[in-house]
Amino acid sequence: MTRALYAFGDIHGQASMLEERLDWVLADGGPDARVVFLGDYVDRGPDSRSVIELLAGGLDAGRNWVCLKGNHDRLFEWFIHPDGPRTDPCLLVGYHWLHPAIGGIETLASYDIYPPERIRQGLLAEQVRAAMPEAHKAFLRGLETSHHEGDLFFVHAGIRPGVSLDRQEEQDLLWIRQEFHKDRRDHGAVVVHGHTPVDAPERYHNRVNLDTGAGYGRPLTVAVFDGDAVFRLTAQGRQRIPNRS
Repeated sequence: MTRALYAFGDIHGQASMLEERLDWVLADGGPDARVVFLGDYVDRGPDSRSVIELLAGGLDAGRNWVCLKGNHDRLFEWFIHPDGPRTDPCLLVGYHWLHPAIGGIETLASYDIYPPERIRQGLLAEQVRAAMPEAHKAFLRGLETSHHEGDLFFVHAGIRPGVSLDRQEEQDLLWIRQEFHKDRRDHGAVVVHGHTPVDAPERYHNRVNLDTGAGYGRPLTVAVFDGDAVFRLTAQGRQRIPNRS
């Protein structure tokens, strides 16, 4: 790579954190900074609507951004599907988008929708579709599942080890965890991902995890990839992320 590239971990409705860190990127890289967002823009946090509004607006304005799809974004997209709510087969038995552990209720609240205790999902989905701006629906539909740039492969969750990068399946790109985390092989590019919260960004020889738990109120991470170095961007500037392997 010839210029710095910035990447955001899982945002999960934390609009104020996102705005603050975009200011850091502006100060560090200027208005044309190349930024990749790793998905999970909605659920759990307080203002998913504003996160989507900010990102969709940036793309419409021609910002040098790439927005990837996270599993939570797909859960939201599938809930408002015109043919009726769809269930993700990767969810645990008994879970659904509106389960307290998933965070869809918080996303609905950001659109001023507060469902009663008893309402059919199809009816609720109709209400959500009616309340959502068309630009927000188009944003969810248009999210990419991966982005390959130089020696970096950006994705929400990870990849299926042993499968070439151009043959990965969406389910793995959005949901995979342990099989990917434990694999020490060279994947053909350094995989930059989120999805699995960690206390601080983790850098290994074959992957970098940037999900530091913003969905649970912890800090949102934005990283800088500049040549062979990887930094965490802060209000005070860049802090090098050490390589663990």
